[in-house]
Order: sequence, then C-alpha cells, then structure tokens
Amino acid sequence: MKRYMIHCQDIDVRVTEWGDRDKPVIFCLHGLGSTALSFIEVADKLQHDFRILAIDAPGHGMSQSFQDDHAYDFPRFCEWLNQVLDMLNVNRFYFLSHSWGSFVHLYYLINQGDRVDGSILIDGGYQSKRLRGRSSEKEAAYYETNFEDFCETWDEFESIAVYDGISRRSSLLDLAAQDLAVHRDNRYYWHARGKTGAAIIRSMYRDEVLDFSSRVQSNSIILLRATLPESDESFKIDASSQFAELTGAVVKAVPSASHMLHWENPDHVVQEIRENWVTSVSL
Repeated sequence: MKRYMIHCQDIDVRVTEWGDRDKPVIFCLHGLGSTALSFIEVADKLQHDFRILAIDAPGHGMSQSFQDDHAYDFPRFCEWLNQVLDMLNVNRFYFLSHSWGSFVHLYYLINQGDRVDGSILIDGGYQSKRLRGRSSEKEAAYYETNFEDFCETWDEFESIAVYDGISRRSSLLDLAAQDLAVHRDNRYYWHARGKTGAAIIRSMYRDEVLDFSSRVQSNSIILLRATLPESDESFKIDASSQFAELTGAVVKAVPSASHMLHWENPDHVVQEIRENWVTSVSL
C-alpha cells in the first residue's frame, strides 16, 4: 500500500494505491465521513489482480476541503474527479463506491460513462432524499453537530467508528479506524468536520437522485444493497426498485448485511468483483 499527495484545483488530495501499475484499474470512492481505507480489506484481497486507487475525498482524511460548498454539488464534483483521474493517468477503470460515493459515482456515469468498464455500488446511490421525506436543513444540522463530536478514549472511538454493529475484527480495520481520528487535547475527534458533512448533505438534496438516474449512461451497474436494519427494509425495497427501473442496474440484496457491508463481509464484495470484472479482464 502506497499513500501520496497530489494537488488538484487548489486543494491537496491524498491518494492510496495498491497493486501494480500495469494491472486494470479499480477506482474507489468512499462514503461520507470515511477515507480511502474504507476499502482496505477489499483492496488487500485484490491487489494481485488489479491496480486499486482510492482517494480521501475533499474534507476527509488528509485531503483539504473545498472552500466553496457548492463544489460538492455533483456536476462540479464530477468535473473535479475527472481531473484527478487524468492526473493519475487513468483513462479507463472499474468504479467501486460506497454510500455517498455511490451518488457521485452514479452522476459521473452521465457524462463519463464511456470511461467506466463496470460499476459496483455498495449500499449507495439509490436512497432518494425525496422518498425519505426529510428536511435538508435538519439533516445538515445533524451532521454539523455529529462530526464535531469527540471521544475521551481510543477504545471508545474505535468502537463507534468501526466496530459498532460489526461482529468481526481485523488488523486492517484497526488501521482504517486510525485513519478516521484526529488526536487533539487528549481527545479523539472525527477527521471530517461538520461543515463538510453539512455541505455534502445539502448537495444531495440539490441533485436528487430520482431526477438524474434516468440520464445515466451505463449497462453494467451492480448495486449491493444492505438488508439491515429490518425496520428500513420497506424503504430500501421501494427505493432500489425505482433505482433499477431508472438505470437498468442489477440489485442484489445481501442477507444479514448493514450499511457497512464491505466491512462486515468483504469476501462478498471481492466475490462480486472476481465474478464480474476478473472474467472480463481475462477475456
């Protein structure tokens, strides 16, 4: 695993890379509040077959924030992302994303779908804000507060940041937890700030997924959908069905999996990639 910085549109961005440069590329984009190491276990298992690239999104990890909150809006974010990929000399790639990253991923396919050889969305890109019926400002205010919270001990932070609801532990997930924390004044803070969280939430309301999904240019989208908590299942069935109808995506409900399904069951994600992408590479 290699980590380094690049500079794109006036901000420094941290890149994490696994595998050899002569292999087919998987580009990974994490969810709100995470970092490139969100994909650490999946990448570790696939690094002999692919060159895997992941970034800390702006305002996350070691990457600087956008100064203009509207730069997080999907059209502008995707233009920025295209420049990042150009700087990394990535012309064609497979796209793997989680949560909020999957909304960006989906919008990216509208104008740049010809660059993407395959798409796997991990429990993201389909959860319409309109169907949820929540208030933009109330949800933004929640993240403004939540991301400014802290923990008094490392064990408490690690438990909340990674292992809340996840039964398994690993040394790689421990490393991912360290990536999420800022240690200051004997407290552990989230690396992503409330301003970033709120800006991203507002952008998701401005660019409602139901309004742009039908414009997506791709015939190879797989959505791995969480099935927990059971109380949310009716919404997820409805939202993912509309998503599939608009995009032509294949929706796969993963049994006994919550939103962080790639941490709970990384082998399931790896299997999907091997079945769908390794085969196409071999051909």
